[in-house]
Amino acid sequence: MSGQPVFFYQVGTFAVGNRLLDPAMRSGQADPDRANALTSGHRACQGCGEALGARYVLDAAMRATGGRLVVVNATGCLEVFSTPYPETSWRVPWLHSLFGNAPAVAAGAAAALRAQGRDEIRVLAQAGDGGTVDIGLGCLSGMFERNDDVLFVCYDNEAYMNTGVQRSGATPPAARTATTPAVGDRPGNRFGQGKDLPAIAMAHGIPYVATATVADLRDLEAKVAHAMTLHGARYLHVLVPCPLGWGSASCDTIRVARLATESGLFPVFEAEHGAVTGVRRIRRRASVEEYLRLQGRYRHLFEPTRRDDVLDAINAIAEHNIHRYGLLAHPEVA
Repeated sequence: MSGQPVFFYQVGTFAVGNRLLDPAMRSGQADPDRANALTSGHRACQGCGEALGARYVLDAAMRATGGRLVVVNATGCLEVFSTPYPETSWRVPWLHSLFGNAPAVAAGAAAALRAQGRDEIRVLAQAGDGGTVDIGLGCLSGMFERNDDVLFVCYDNEAYMNTGVQRSGATPPAARTATTPAVGDRPGNRFGQGKDLPAIAMAHGIPYVATATVADLRDLEAKVAHAMTLHGARYLHVLVPCPLGWGSASCDTIRVARLATESGLFPVFEAEHGAVTGVRRIRRRASVEEYLRLQGRYRHLFEPTRRDDVLDAINAIAEHNIHRYGLLAHPEVA
């Protein structure tokens, strides 16, 4: 893995802090001199996972590059809540692209900087799952194929949240959205649809692919820092819960993200040139049901009638991920 895990043990809790660490080992967010690339004044919803993810990622990237960073941002929730004309919450050179061409714009920016001999300035592109998994997939694949020197970050909240919570190619099976109503024999989003973007990125054989969540700050920061030591196309897929679209409490954003990984539904790993090089193993396995019950988009699986057939199918997905990536720290006692 890119970073060395640091565990803090306290009886009866899973609390983590920085007090016992050498200052050099503390997280970027613990540094009072952090870039604060996405600053106050934006219009994100309370508990927005995407706002947290963007700040964590860009602060880590600014730290890794010494502030020599250019950011390209696709149209979407992140762009809308952070730049209501004529205001902006960004404290970094920032370009707004169309919904689907952020990878191409970022590739052009990287090429322009290279032509000027300004190789010390790095380029990061970012988009939601709609602008990555669906609308921007062609441009993104082209960026991967050309091996452009860009780190592309997908903030995955699993639907088109800004335009009314419509299904995207990253919406999980059985989830309720405005276009996948909770009706019929198989309520919510259909099984077997969508795209596994990290796997698609790996299939291109690019230098670096990783997944992360806003629930593990140190892991996320370490992956961004590592990505910035590399050149060529790099892809980071970050799970960012959306209280509005997921129907979860705003105070549960980090908890929900953690349960996604601890249940096995969102595997956290790294890959280089198409091969997995490290996984974040499950520390305390959680049940899939514990994760689903915190979200209103899955309420129809529990009431008015419990849908064990659908729950079993979702459990099977988690089991598949656990075995595929070897997520259990102690498989013999699972």
